[in-house]
Amino acid sequence: QVQLVESGGGLVQTGGSLRLSCAASGRTFSVYGMGWFRQAPGKERVFVAAISRSDGNTYYADSVKGRFAISRDDAKNTVYLQMNSLKPEDTAVYYCAADTTLGTPFVVSYYRAYEYDSWGQGTQVTVSS
Repeated sequence: QVQLVESGGGLVQTGGSLRLSCAASGRTFSVYGMGWFRQAPGKERVFVAAISRSDGNTYYADSVKGRFAISRDDAKNTVYLQMNSLKPEDTAVYYCAADTTLGTPFVVSYYRAYEYDSWGQGTQVTVSS
């Protein structure tokens, strides 16, 4: 099993930046891909960004493309989400997730929350207008 701990959330003004971190521990060698999802109050959890373990390919939701960047530091078992040009609609709890089962190729499954089997506790991001 993989344990995930997010950090880096907070309150920022419109146009500002934040960097979220997700530190993984446990059976990290079994991770096929990592993703970031977010959930706003009263809404469902939605895909934000993902990165493949094997080839480092990255994937983004249209709403964050060009503003957010996902990256990884394998030596630290950490995945980052750099968020720039933040907007009030980016306000949400952000969750880090790991796919350790590869039931479906990551290139196909990266945006599906149910494909991820390990989740962090979430970190709040609030963007004020």
